[in-house]
Amino acid sequence: MLKDDGIVKPVKGKNPPDPKPVALMVSSRADLDCICGLMDIRDDQSRGLHYSRHFSPIRPEYNFSITGPFAGAPYAVMLLETLAVWGADKIIFYGWCGAVSDSVKIGDIIVATSAFVDEGTSKHYGYNEISGNGVAMPSFDLTETVKGLLRQSGIIFNEGSVWSTDAIYRETPEKIACYKGKNALGVEMELSAIYSAAAFRNIEAAGVLVVSDEISTLTWRPGFKDTRFRESRTTACGALIKICQSL
Repeated sequence: MLKDDGIVKPVKGKNPPDPKPVALMVSSRADLDCICGLMDIRDDQSRGLHYSRHFSPIRPEYNFSITGPFAGAPYAVMLLETLAVWGADKIIFYGWCGAVSDSVKIGDIIVATSAFVDEGTSKHYGYNEISGNGVAMPSFDLTETVKGLLRQSGIIFNEGSVWSTDAIYRETPEKIACYKGKNALGVEMELSAIYSAAAFRNIEAAGVLVVSDEISTLTWRPGFKDTRFRESRTTACGALIKICQSL
């Protein structure tokens, strides 16, 4: 088992927020604004957390925090480490991904049941000691809960593996073929590190993604202005609020 022997450790700081057991990590600024709008939370009700904003709603029905935006595995894990020190023991990650599989399209929602490690942060959190095969795993129980609550809301979603990479401009034909062969549904930048760090810190993590673009045909098809993509993001934002409330 990897030791927690880091010299610099995450700290609460002088004025930590009220502890919230559930933390919703939202990678996109647009989705962060959507969630805060649905919850009637103003930006001036937040505080800085590194280069992001942290919202800790005071209304009792919202016993979870919201943090974002952010990009990339190292920075996502910096946020996760602080959230864990502040009292979070369940992390829900929400972001976008590119479609690697032909079976998912722009606007589809994915629950990531595992993440192939192609980023540099996970190795510092002992993912290979957990799985031994380059795959980081979420909390099974939390992931099953998320899937069950999505089904209760009548939301259609895909479930399966994703590929987490540090280099969005190095998604080569060879790599796409490799991860297609491993049945990856999509590609994004943070989830394998989130899963690895959460396991190391003995907290639960799960991930929900919306497909924003497609590279499955080896030609990039962006869908950021696609109506279905926008509608799915709004649906996901509303569902994630309900999911976090119920945890």
